[in-house]
Amino acid sequence: MRWLYALPLILTLCVPGRAQSPAAPAGDASGPSAAPKQPISFDLSAIDKTADPCTDFYQYACGNWMRDNPIPADKVRWGLFDELAQRNRYLLYLDLKDAAASPKTALQTKYGNYFAACMNLELANRLGAKPIEPELAQIAALTGKTQLAAFNLEADRDYYGAFLFDVGVAQDQKDASKQILATRQGGLTLPDRDYYLNDDGRSKKIREQYLAHVTKMFELMYDSPEAAAREASDVMRIETALARGSQSRVEMRDPANTYHIMTIAQLEASSPDYDWKQFLDGEGLAKVETLNVVSPGYVKTVNAILQTESLDAVKHYMRWHVLHAAAPLLSGAFATENFNFFQATLNGQQEQTPRWERCTNATDNALGEAVGQDWVKQNFPPTAKANVNKLVTALDTALAEDIKALPWMSDETKVQAEAKLAAMERKIGYPEHWRDYSALVVKRDDPVGNAERADQFETHRNLAKLGKPVDKSEWGMTPPTVNAYYAGAQVNINFPAGILQPPFYDDKIDPAVDFGAIGVVIGHEMTHGFDDQGAKFDLHGNVHNWFTEDDLAKFNERTKCIADEYSGFQVAPGQNLNGRLTLGENTADNGGLRIAFRALEETLAREGAAAEPGYTDGKRDGYTPEQRYFIAYGQVWCGNQREEAARVQARTNPHSTGEWRVKGAVQNFPEFGKAFACHVGQPMMPVNTCQVW
Repeated sequence: MRWLYALPLILTLCVPGRAQSPAAPAGDASGPSAAPKQPISFDLSAIDKTADPCTDFYQYACGNWMRDNPIPADKVRWGLFDELAQRNRYLLYLDLKDAAASPKTALQTKYGNYFAACMNLELANRLGAKPIEPELAQIAALTGKTQLAAFNLEADRDYYGAFLFDVGVAQDQKDASKQILATRQGGLTLPDRDYYLNDDGRSKKIREQYLAHVTKMFELMYDSPEAAAREASDVMRIETALARGSQSRVEMRDPANTYHIMTIAQLEASSPDYDWKQFLDGEGLAKVETLNVVSPGYVKTVNAILQTESLDAVKHYMRWHVLHAAAPLLSGAFATENFNFFQATLNGQQEQTPRWERCTNATDNALGEAVGQDWVKQNFPPTAKANVNKLVTALDTALAEDIKALPWMSDETKVQAEAKLAAMERKIGYPEHWRDYSALVVKRDDPVGNAERADQFETHRNLAKLGKPVDKSEWGMTPPTVNAYYAGAQVNINFPAGILQPPFYDDKIDPAVDFGAIGVVIGHEMTHGFDDQGAKFDLHGNVHNWFTEDDLAKFNERTKCIADEYSGFQVAPGQNLNGRLTLGENTADNGGLRIAFRALEETLAREGAAAEPGYTDGKRDGYTPEQRYFIAYGQVWCGNQREEAARVQARTNPHSTGEWRVKGAVQNFPEFGKAFACHVGQPMMPVNTCQVW
């Protein structure tokens, strides 16, 4: 049960794509056979000119790319995002490999040892399940439920994290200048609560497969088949109860549903069978008087489980979570079985991802600002940062003008929106101050221990924030990451160096392409400050309504249009997007596309021919600047995805699939239809459209 306590609202550009846990012993421990190719900006060969851009623009912009780039067997999706991430990962791997072989600094020794331990196939096989035996022994030794808080504390301190409840520090959404303690829901293994609760045939089948998987994992711990089946049944029953007591992902998007300040006495009254005082005192939090209980229903549900379930059943549940968390780092049988269910069955992945990739991801996750320091020196020059900053300024100006021109918003609310935009800060590339990892112990012969200590390091670093001023310079992503995000409580936009590479940003390409790619990314993150979630936060990062009553009604009507529209988009047979879950990201896509286009048009008008290198008679490669803008936007989302993975994404992810991020946004923007001479009534230029910003 491991939760990231950071900002109350972090909204990202793309599918989070959680990096896989480090390596399974099965598979080759060598590195890649060749360097991945560098993606290019504006790929003419990707365009399918047999398709009509007014009928299916995604097919037009990406059809040939999708035909020529099937999904690798070890991936569940493959697109230009993934190509760039693979390239960045490879460059990072080279740094890690060198650090593991011949470190030149103390920092390189630390992350080199982390990577080397992860890559040690022989060591993982030799250790087997031994690394988790101490924690399993402590669980087995429990003789009463009154001991659970003490053990929970010990697990949080010495292993991967707490089981029943966890606490962390986050900004107070009613006073963003304060950092407060919070406890939230968790404890599930399947991707979402609905996997336990839905009655459709696919959900039932997955539950059967999950139960078989848990049983198999217990059997690998030398439990008899009968005992393993009973233990798996206990796990499923407890997790299903937790799912019933948890809020849905859509409910959790509303800040009002995740803010419940309670005194410690009130919390203890909600869960009298758990010794909160013992747990908090042991964490060094004895003086805390109140905390935010993100999901009160979850707290009551856990208490009901403690009352009704046997101690043995609770121990089986905890034993399972220890085993599941460590499985990718254990010997071959555990790692393979873990892959077979979570990657193959759930997501359709055909082969395990190479070990070098998983260990590179794992090291980046654990020591991201250590490895990132060396990575940016080689891959993100100061000139790139300065040029991207100019693009951000252009988008900032365009959004300010967009707000002024909004026909549905009153002047009173516009003043507030303009003030929030003016307060929005930007972070580009990498942190101003690098994280200090001196307290993190890394051993070359202890991969599981390294992962546990990295988890503990982050827990302690987080808890140390309690009562201190908010550090807005802190980053929530590592420098090589191909992503971006908006931090709602801090009112800032963040663009790691990893995404500021082709095909998103290229200082050698014409502005039309850069505005269509990284420009829309920038506009996307800015718009997050004004989507259905972001708009609930004021210029200080506090949850506070700054709309007039009439404007709020108009805003809700417009966001409902977006939600209903995207709920009609199908990603797999019988599986549509959840327009309410994806509302914020879809609003940001639509807004980003509009304001980046405005910024491009203003740049073209201001700079004229200087903004159009390589154009002849108003075209380059046969396309106008406006057409190149939209094609560049479409192409960053070129990709193929396995059906199973698309179904998981539609049920769990706040981002729409790439196809609908492209088609949904362009069909709502009349300037697209003008650029490609579409006529009203064609699919990409419908009669009725949705617009918020």
